[in-house]
Amino acid sequence: RMFHDDELEESEKFYVGQPRVLLLIYALYNTLVARSEMVCYFVIILNHMISASMITLVLPILIFLWAMLSVPRPSKRFWMTAIVYTEVAIVIKYFFQFGFFPWNKHVDYTKDKPYHPPNIIGIEKKEGYVHYDLVQLLALFFHRSILKCHGLWDEDEKGDSSSNKEDTDDELSLTGGRRDSSASLKSVNLAASVESIHVHFPEQQTAIRRKSSSSISQLSHRSSFSSHRSKRGKCYIFKNINHATLSLYFLQCKLCVIKSHCGLCCFRTLQVYVPIRQFFYNLIHPDYSAVTDVYVLMFLADTVDFIIIVFGFWAFGKHSAAADITSSLSEDQVPEAFLVMVLIQFGTMVVDRALYLKKTVMGKVIFQVILVFGIHFWMFFILPGVTERKFSQNTVAQLWYFVKCVYFGLSAYQIRCGYPTRVLGNFLTKSYNYVNLFLFQGFRLVPFLTELRAVMDWVWTDTTLSLSSWICVEDIYAHIFILKCWRESEKRYPQPRGQKKKKVVKYGMGGMIIVLLICIVWFPLLFMSLIKSVAGITNKPLDVSITITLGGYQPIFTMSAQQNQLKSLDPNEFNEFLRSYRGNTAALQFLEGYAREDITRADLEGNSNSLWTISPPSRNKMIQGLLDFDADFTLVISWTIQRTLEEVYPYYIKAPSDSLAKPIKQLLRGMSPDDGKQSMWENITVSLVKNTSEEWWVLNQLEKRQKTPHESLELFIFSDKVSPPSLGFLAGYGIMGLYASVVLVIGKFVREFFSGISHSIMFEELPNVDRILKLCTDIFLVRETGELELEEDLYAKLIFLYRSPETMIKWTREKT
Repeated sequence: RMFHDDELEESEKFYVGQPRVLLLIYALYNTLVARSEMVCYFVIILNHMISASMITLVLPILIFLWAMLSVPRPSKRFWMTAIVYTEVAIVIKYFFQFGFFPWNKHVDYTKDKPYHPPNIIGIEKKEGYVHYDLVQLLALFFHRSILKCHGLWDEDEKGDSSSNKEDTDDELSLTGGRRDSSASLKSVNLAASVESIHVHFPEQQTAIRRKSSSSISQLSHRSSFSSHRSKRGKCYIFKNINHATLSLYFLQCKLCVIKSHCGLCCFRTLQVYVPIRQFFYNLIHPDYSAVTDVYVLMFLADTVDFIIIVFGFWAFGKHSAAADITSSLSEDQVPEAFLVMVLIQFGTMVVDRALYLKKTVMGKVIFQVILVFGIHFWMFFILPGVTERKFSQNTVAQLWYFVKCVYFGLSAYQIRCGYPTRVLGNFLTKSYNYVNLFLFQGFRLVPFLTELRAVMDWVWTDTTLSLSSWICVEDIYAHIFILKCWRESEKRYPQPRGQKKKKVVKYGMGGMIIVLLICIVWFPLLFMSLIKSVAGITNKPLDVSITITLGGYQPIFTMSAQQNQLKSLDPNEFNEFLRSYRGNTAALQFLEGYAREDITRADLEGNSNSLWTISPPSRNKMIQGLLDFDADFTLVISWTIQRTLEEVYPYYIKAPSDSLAKPIKQLLRGMSPDDGKQSMWENITVSLVKNTSEEWWVLNQLEKRQKTPHESLELFIFSDKVSPPSLGFLAGYGIMGLYASVVLVIGKFVREFFSGISHSIMFEELPNVDRILKLCTDIFLVRETGELELEEDLYAKLIFLYRSPETMIKWTREKT
């Protein structure tokens, strides 16, 4: 065998024979080595999420706007910048840990203040202030060792030295008198090319002699190849700029450097601006482009952020840590933080879709820069002031920022590789299987998502079709894709002719549909029954008040029971309570729905808590009414029930989930002498007590379970369980509301599925849809290539096909 090595073969056998756990460790280490730069990015972002300071803010921005945009990989200069910056940050943090600084004397008071200057800068005194910085430095050194092992650490310098050697003939030496005033300006080359100006900044200061008089003529020739030689920030090309103007400007800058300090500052600024401009210019106009498409992953990252906002909106607002989006929306209140975050997130998704359809890398670069600076400024400088808590204490905001960092990384990868030349169809329609089928149908069920996508695609795609025609093509394509998935499934699982359906199919599919329909029909009853018995929450009363008024006069009795006066029954009292109704079937049936913790006994003081203030004429009139035994005298109770004084007190009251409390008719003590029906009222005595010029009423219940020597009233409250807050939006409708809003609506869609099938047979029963599917994809293809006239012809052909049943039959026949 060629290249056979016994040692390598023995080594391979040795590693294969190792335990699986050890092999997994080897694989994880190899993955770590292969993606060591991603480990560095992750640690830097994690450090910034935890520290959330200006010191740690610099490196994440450099990652998204420099490292991840570098082709083919970040340069040595970036890694050296990250290492040196981390070391300096560690030293600065260590220096400011000493206690003699004034802000370190009240650390406990200022540690949670988001706008405290040391907290913003990152120099506050705290435990473990450099733990993550040391881990970050360790990760950077690990990546540097990996690059050195593979010979990738010094490749930039080698490329630079060779470039410098080739360009020595292109440089003009400076005279001795000029060196003192222009130490930073090494050489300026004003080439004679009309298209570009070649400016070279060597790193080392050397005095170079002019080689020959012919070097000037060589510069013009070499300037056309300068873009191929300048790879590492040494040569810079300014294209599409007026040559005369820029040449004059450089000459003026050169003279200003010699004569004035202002010119030196101007030229130093130019030294910073030119590499940055050239970096982004090469990024937007690359020599080679590895086209890729990660829009789907970016869209998923944005969707995850959108979900985080919906379910954690309280983390982005002030005084809303205990808020609930369902309760807020049910009260017709839209939180400002929720609204702003949703609009911003949705707006960025729309802009991203527009850039993807227009395939503009320049727009994507600008959008990336704006987002990176905007998100970091808002998350670490604005949001802490809005929420009044530090970013490091906001877990939901940290999660949102981490997902947004994943989006930034994907965006940088998309910019670096370039947009695809063609965008054809939905990413879910690339395969014809059950997974893509159900995902695509779920995508179409999201309200307004399909319509919004179709309109955006029409706006930002060059086409000659009108909006209605565009939507028509999209609908036909979606319908044909679904049919194609079903036809492919029929080919994978064919059904022989003349054979009845298998029981697995009949009972599997049919049984599932039967169970589903039955559950939909009886869902409200089952839900309302289980929501309170299984997931119900005991709703004990906090206050029980009794108000009694005689004949419409001033209330004679007002009393409330709270806190210690509201008592739960112990097990013995509850068992005794049940035994007292052993022979009463109606009462026992009622008590089946209540547990011991649902019953509360309220002990109300017999003496009214307010004086009886009534005018003398009204007092005399009421006395006359009480002495007249032939006339009925009414008694008004707080729940608007009017009875005579006998059998008037409701001993048992049911407190349902709504606000209306009702007496319990099933729990009775005697029979009413009038109608023979069960009565729930108890007798009470009412007496007026006078004390000098003051008087008040005293009420006493004659028969009580808890015997007390003083005048008092006893009341039993049966509290219905209430639904949990998370399910209140369903339980609040009640049984009839659920039937009207859930069952009837779902029933309408089910009825549409089972009826009207005859009208769609011509478009549903298509044996072979490959030709129609190809026609739709051809429309997408010619649109992307700019053949707009051909797009109109193919669209007319598609419409004619759906208008002609005979042609449709010919086009959808099985291939022979």
